Amino acid sequence: MPNTKLGDEIDRYELLKDMVNNSRSIVFFGGAGVSTESGIPDFRSSNGLYSKKIDGYISPEELISRTYFDRHTEEFYDFYRKNLLYLDAKPSRAHLKLAELEGAGKDITIVTQNIDGLHQLAGSKNVLELHGSVHRNYCMRCGKQFDAEYVKSSKETVPHCDKCGGLVKPDVVLYEEALDDDIVNEAVKKISSCELMIVAGTSLVVYPAAGLIRYFRGKCLTLINLTPTAMDNSADLVFHEKVGDVLGKVI
Repeated sequence: MPNTKLGDEIDRYELLKDMVNNSRSIVFFGGAGVSTESGIPDFRSSNGLYSKKIDGYISPEELISRTYFDRHTEEFYDFYRKNLLYLDAKPSRAHLKLAELEGAGKDITIVTQNIDGLHQLAGSKNVLELHGSVHRNYCMRCGKQFDAEYVKSSKETVPHCDKCGGLVKPDVVLYEEALDDDIVNEAVKKISSCELMIVAGTSLVVYPAAGLIRYFRGKCLTLINLTPTAMDNSADLVFHEKVGDVLGKVI
């Protein structure tokens, strides 16, 4: 497909709609911009989480690193509860449209960098969570599983296991931790074999996750993001709009 990002809006919407309808398999690769429409702040925008400094000098990247979790667990959990647990958030239009597509029988896999679980809450089942989920937490001593509400409502500053007293850790990928090999391999398999790939709500600067796009060999690469990305010139279709607005017009 020729690069049509300079074409008029009607042509781009119709082209993407045709690709969605006619593709045998689709991968939707989503970042924080998918969930900002649910009221969850992103990370790298001018008002995002990473624009702030804690106590004037500690960066959020440091606060959600494995080293900080191990050495300053109380401070980690204070930041984590206030800034990463949005348990009242509801699925956005984008989440719902993707679930609608899967519910209609389309072979679609969602590969997400988000940890909020909103795709599953919307009804999607084929979801690969590259960075884990706030809804899964486990005791580091005995392995018992806990939900997000247990962590959020714990009367302790640091949540501990109600079975053995061990430290409970969120099943999210912190800085300095590696992605899950099984999830990455499955994402590569899906991306390399799909006909249509929609990359949405991500600036494509977080690696290794962003590097997965290079495995795409299909017919149409579509980018949806409010601001330009380094991959715009390599895509077939580009939309600098809200994810939900675009998906609402083509699904």
